[in-house]
Amino acid sequence: MERTAERRRTRLAGGEDGHAKSALGALVGAVGAVLLGIGAANDTGWLAITGGIVLAIGVVAAGAVYHAVVDYEIYDRLESLEGKK
Repeated sequence: MERTAERRRTRLAGGEDGHAKSALGALVGAVGAVLLGIGAANDTGWLAITGGIVLAIGVVAAGAVYHAVVDYEIYDRLESLEGKK
């Protein structure tokens, strides 16, 4: 039973339909958004600024990781189909 669950997790994390690797940047951005909201609601300037910075890093990281993990594999596969490799 445990091996089946472990195989499912591995397939989800490594498979194309899961894209679990690219969710890391979005998770960082979500944490930054929560910190920004808490900082703004409590009128805590340093927390709002930190949350904004973490949110910006998360947005940029999400795009970069998605491009490196998902897009690169798709482009690589397309180039091999076209015979460029």
